[in-house]
Amino acid sequence: MQEQDIRWMQEALALARLGSAVGEVPVGAVVVHQGDIIGRGYNSPIGRSDPCAHAEILALRDAAQTIGNYRLVDCDLYVTLEPCSMCAGALVHSRIRRLVFGASEPKAGVISSRESMLSKDFLNHVVEVSEGVLAEECSVMLSEFFRKRRKLKKTARHALKNNS
Repeated sequence: MQEQDIRWMQEALALARLGSAVGEVPVGAVVVHQGDIIGRGYNSPIGRSDPCAHAEILALRDAAQTIGNYRLVDCDLYVTLEPCSMCAGALVHSRIRRLVFGASEPKAGVISSRESMLSKDFLNHVVEVSEGVLAEECSVMLSEFFRKRRKLKKTARHALKNNS
């Protein structure tokens, strides 16, 4: 694991914490170009009422606005969770050079868990992939978020049952 990968993943983790603080699934992403963050995002589909408001998509949009071009050539995306199919497609279309992700996503991850979407021979762009950077920290954050959410739901069900 390279030092800069850890540095940028820590930035993505900080964004994931922001998302968690407002009740979103804690996934954060940054786009880096020549040693600078040019795009940031954290999961926001609930708050934005937008099913496409994944951390990766928001970071890509922010980066494209920053440089004034939808092609993010020579840019790297760091994200705390393995991307889904929508986000993987956006990586190809934006021409991201490299994807670095933390935790694997066994249910919907299409980079290495459920599929190898970025390895398909029909794609017109190849994205380099590095996985497992700060994986444990990324995974623990997600596990804790869902553990707390389940506990809250259980408490709410219990309160409703007792008030009936």
